[in-house]
Amino acid sequence: MPSPKPLELYQLLHRHPEPSGQEERTAATLATLLRDAGLDVRTGVGGHGVVAALVNGPGPVVALRAELDALPVTEETGLPWASERPGVMHACGHDLHLACAVAAAGELAADPGSWSGTVLVLLQPAEETLSGARAMAADGVYDRWRPDVLLAQHLAPFPAGYVAHGAGPLLAGSRTLQVTLHGTGGHAAGGTGTLSPVVTASAIVLRLQALVAGETGPAEPAVVSVGGFDAPAPANVVPENLGLEVSVRAMTTAALDRLEAAVRRIVRAEAEASGYPTAPDVVRTAASDVTASDPATARAVAAAQREALGAGAVIGWVPSMATEDVGVLGAGGADLHGCPDVRLVYWMLGSVATADWAAVEGDAGTRLAAQVPNHSPRFAPDAEVALRTGTDALTAAVRGLAPVTPT
Repeated sequence: MPSPKPLELYQLLHRHPEPSGQEERTAATLATLLRDAGLDVRTGVGGHGVVAALVNGPGPVVALRAELDALPVTEETGLPWASERPGVMHACGHDLHLACAVAAAGELAADPGSWSGTVLVLLQPAEETLSGARAMAADGVYDRWRPDVLLAQHLAPFPAGYVAHGAGPLLAGSRTLQVTLHGTGGHAAGGTGTLSPVVTASAIVLRLQALVAGETGPAEPAVVSVGGFDAPAPANVVPENLGLEVSVRAMTTAALDRLEAAVRRIVRAEAEASGYPTAPDVVRTAASDVTASDPATARAVAAAQREALGAGAVIGWVPSMATEDVGVLGAGGADLHGCPDVRLVYWMLGSVATADWAAVEGDAGTRLAAQVPNHSPRFAPDAEVALRTGTDALTAAVRGLAPVTPT
């Protein structure tokens, strides 16, 4: 059976999304396509991860990373290729990243005279839970091929046809904290003997809203948000326990440390003030480092992309409070994978149709705010343009970093 075209592959992946840790079908489909393109493929790395190598003479090893997993979101786009799995959707663009990586590998395999070296395709599971990169790194992702450079891209709501590079941090680092309050349950009619964790948790949530102002400077971007509030009890019952999930994001490790310590302090203090007999549990369930490109390598990649895409198609990027675990596959995960010199280059890929961008009046910030963001049930990128741009951005980067050496 002939390989699907990039747009067909994207639509196939979009129809059949799989959540973090369950990406078996997605990984198998893409592993087959990479084998058919002539790559040496290894599967089951860190879960459903795929590592595929295309060896083309002497030169650097350049890794292309894309993500396998989808989100627990019910799709509302109404597209003909909408998700066929209830409650799961590729609402972040991972399906498009995958299609670009596979297409780029195919184009490079078909044109070996335009570059020299090895391309390593890394298809990572469980990015949304910030656990997949660590799992791959711990499972010998670089046992056979040790990359010099790691390339990755991500859709963002600016015009399709453009890529954006940043100077310094691109994405925030994060800490996810699971808080469990141990109250004393009983009858909602009141009386002695009950300690409602709902009341205590509400006080904690309100206190956390002022945390950034108290713990960071005015020029130090940071976010603290509560994304989960779980008190499984009917209205006439005071529950025994309650869970909160807190996300802390910042652009430096020092700020993350301060904010995490402050969250822990507030949780303990509110529980003590309420007279809880058992101290609350605060467990860090996920973490990610700040995502930043290697400056010199990023400049070389951006130059190659300007030549391939046009000078005006490569623009600047303002740091975002979104977060990523890709750094674990770079130098940040050297303690796990043993490669301390992997240079990361990460850029953003435009997703918005030109007509949708032009329909909003105002400056770029106003237009950006008006677009449907990633993680929305209505997220629908301009797939055809973004696919072509993302594929060209990857192939240009490889050819720029791994040129043919004259003989």
